Amino acid sequence: MGKKEILDGLKKAVVDGDEAKCKELANEAIKTGVDAYEAIMEGCGAGMAVCSDLYDKGDIFVPEILMSAEAMYAAMDILKPHIKVEDAGKSKGKVEIGVIEGDMHDIGKNLVKIMLDAAGFEIIDLGRDVPIDDFVSTAKNEKVDIVAMSTLMTTTMPGMLDVVRGLRDKDIRENVKVLVGGAPVNEDFVSRIEADAYAEDASKAVKVASKLIEELRGR
Repeated sequence: MGKKEILDGLKKAVVDGDEAKCKELANEAIKTGVDAYEAIMEGCGAGMAVCSDLYDKGDIFVPEILMSAEAMYAAMDILKPHIKVEDAGKSKGKVEIGVIEGDMHDIGKNLVKIMLDAAGFEIIDLGRDVPIDDFVSTAKNEKVDIVAMSTLMTTTMPGMLDVVRGLRDKDIRENVKVLVGGAPVNEDFVSRIEADAYAEDASKAVKVASKLIEELRGR
């Protein structure tokens, strides 16, 4: 089996949510000497990019995305130990992501995590019901590029403002971009809390995050 066949096969297997095929092709990639990082990005990542587009168009829904993600991670678990040292540092940026304190709804956050991970970002997943101080301390200690927060409850939205204030109090606001999301969030809210951007869904989050990283590195 040739390199192109393996990469195209991984891409299709991810789109199909075929975990067994993903494992088979990941092992074949290692066996035949296909670069592990390339297999992840050009195979698995490319497959999730297709899923993102399909999700954006309404052609597939959350269950299909989750099945594709499970297939992708099955392949990545096999491939990651074989990534070369020089490739291991090829992150598009470091993102901490979590659901703001008081909210337990994390499906949207998990979808964004999957998409960002597949796109090559380094992810620190704080989970759900995350205290304001945890967002701020992690941003400082881990030197993240993006603080990504989500919520589905209007009652918890003020917590996002508290995080922005906390970043400013720790003198790190200028070093990070703040990305927010969730059903009640919009552009007006972003302006009011002095965040940097919002993404209305997981597929758009990758594009927005990539743009924020370009802004950070282009200062």
